[in-house]
Amino acid sequence: QLVESGGGSVQAGGSLRLSCATSGFSHSSYSMAWFRQAPGKEREGIAAIDIDGTTTYAESVKGRFTISKDTAANTLYLQMNSLKPEDTAMYYCAADRIDACLGWRDYNSWGQGTQVTVS
Repeated sequence: QLVESGGGSVQAGGSLRLSCATSGFSHSSYSMAWFRQAPGKEREGIAAIDIDGTTTYAESVKGRFTISKDTAANTLYLQMNSLKPEDTAMYYCAADRIDACLGWRDYNSWGQGTQVTVS
């Protein structure tokens, strides 16, 4: 199970930290990732972290967003800085027993999403 939190409304240039509480699987066996979907657009992979901590980012967020995980706390994070209006979307976390990637079709476990609005 994955449960996102931390979304909200923020002004451009601001920061937010999203959290994804995980249960039912081990971080040492599952890669995890963050995706977002804006109205009328396809779901976009933005950051992924492999079981060894290797990270991958979409060009659209590289240098602004940071994905991390706290295995002891069973939590995945996404630190978002220098937010832009185009970052407005529903944000989802996902996990699966795969090599970390940004393809949403590769993940089978998903959270319900948390809304981020940047104005």
